[in-house]
Amino acid sequence: MIPRYSRPDMVKIWEPENRFRIWFEIEAHATDALAERGVVPASAAQALWKWWDTNPAIDVAAIDAIEAVTKHDVIAFLTWVAEQVGDEARFMHQGMTSSDVLDTCLAVQLTQATDLLLADMDALLAAIKTRAMEHKFTPTIGRSHGIHAEPVTFGMKLAQAYAEFARGRERLVAARAEIATCAISGAVGTFANIDPGVEAHVAAKLGLAIEPVSTQVIPRDRHAMYFATLGVIASSIERLATEVRHLQRTEVLEAEEYFSPGQKGSSAMPHKRNPVLTENLTGLARMVRGYVTPALENVALWHERDISHSSVERYIGPDATITLDFALGRLTGVIDKLLIYPERMQKNLDRMGGLVHSQRVLLALTQAGISREDSYRIVQRNAMKVWESDGAESLMELLKADADVSAKMSAEEIEDRFNLDYHFKHIDTIFERVFG
Repeated sequence: MIPRYSRPDMVKIWEPENRFRIWFEIEAHATDALAERGVVPASAAQALWKWWDTNPAIDVAAIDAIEAVTKHDVIAFLTWVAEQVGDEARFMHQGMTSSDVLDTCLAVQLTQATDLLLADMDALLAAIKTRAMEHKFTPTIGRSHGIHAEPVTFGMKLAQAYAEFARGRERLVAARAEIATCAISGAVGTFANIDPGVEAHVAAKLGLAIEPVSTQVIPRDRHAMYFATLGVIASSIERLATEVRHLQRTEVLEAEEYFSPGQKGSSAMPHKRNPVLTENLTGLARMVRGYVTPALENVALWHERDISHSSVERYIGPDATITLDFALGRLTGVIDKLLIYPERMQKNLDRMGGLVHSQRVLLALTQAGISREDSYRIVQRNAMKVWESDGAESLMELLKADADVSAKMSAEEIEDRFNLDYHFKHIDTIFERVFG
């Protein structure tokens, strides 16, 4: 992943040194379990850990040089470790196959990455909640199809986002549990040359569950579900980012990204303040979703295993998690510093001459004894005059002057249907459902 969209803690998880350290722990824990069963001498496991306890530097370049000859990464690693440890290292990897190391390592890396993503989501949820509470009763217009519909509150908009990301977090917890599996089952998963207890031992040491049935690999439906979950979270990021982008449009300008001192919006137009962060988030979300299809296609491997999945995962493991980590952090900053303009929201609410209250009048006329069809026709003919006047006309005044309306409703009753607070009487209930 390019540095521009990377954060160091997530990058470290995917660096070769971390991968090789995980490989060593898998091999050493397996050797411990083999020694307990008398398959290899206890001195072999002791020699591995004695070397490890010196906190050795992992010579990535040396391992790469060996791989350039062997054309096999796991063999290159084992060869390098043997050069460091000595003769006892020959007992490593007894009864194991490369995928036992690779797949178990990938499970560890993905769980490490997920723990960072969960922390990211916690920070985002906290930021959204703070701003939602701040604007719980800030009136704004709700839009459907991009057109004014009925009043909502800005806090309610954010409460919806909070609920969506809370669901995403629950899915991510489940995806972590599903991906956190260990396979130490040998060449085709039969445990022919290694006891299942070795797998259980390694799994326990690494905080993983055992894979009930592996072939030569952990089944890739687990990985497909994991990356699909990341894709859904990315879509939630885009949903909220798109809302901010729309609200920042000049014609709307109900909220906008923070514009820092010295920031420039355009190389040509000094007046510009563009929603660059949320536009960037839209693009990053596309990238994360782009990794989902390859993960789905990895499920169908030949027989007990082929390596068509391997090159894919070398891309999507780091790139999807690094990108999502960056995107979650960026969105948290956007929400935390979001500039919100209640006065502009009220101005936009008032812009269309009270059209946003049309449903209340429609319902009142049906309650007063007019059929729904006739009620709709009466309100619509007045509403269209307001619409065509671009809000210059007042729906309330037109309704008062309409004989069909005034025959059933007094002026005071008509005015009461234009009370903004009516729409917010259940906001507390919604917030209780979302935030508890």
